[in-house]
Amino acid sequence: MEKLIANNKKAYHDYFVVENYECGIELKGTEVKSLRKGSCAIKESICRVINSEVFVIGMHINPYEQGNIFNVDSERTRKLLLHKREINKINENLKLQGWTLIPLKVYFKGSKVKVEIGLCKGKKLYDKREDLKRKETKRNLERDFKSSHIKV
Repeated sequence: MEKLIANNKKAYHDYFVVENYECGIELKGTEVKSLRKGSCAIKESICRVINSEVFVIGMHINPYEQGNIFNVDSERTRKLLLHKREINKINENLKLQGWTLIPLKVYFKGSKVKVEIGLCKGKKLYDKREDLKRKETKRNLERDFKSSHIKV
């Protein structure tokens, strides 16, 4: 059972998500308690491969209110836990131009905190417009169907 903590909707607007990976995250002290309250933001965060290790940069976890000296920096760089072969595969793809690694969502799987990261390729402006047009058309069709369904 998964309990969603944070979702990165902006990533789906700005990037084509080609491949998803589920990974653990290395947390310290009271960060898990803070995540249980749902105080996490990954909208502006990004992942990097440094020395064959994957790190998430810019992920904000609010400090735990009841914590004292055990609270850590809310914007610190956190290590993601992946298998070596997955890291090597990701690293090979990141060498290609236009590819990036973005955290898509943070959630609890059982008692463990998991991060879903996506290997993404940036969208051009016309791709974004096309997606918005498609979404608007779908919304209008649903609205028309709903209104015609009620009249019958």
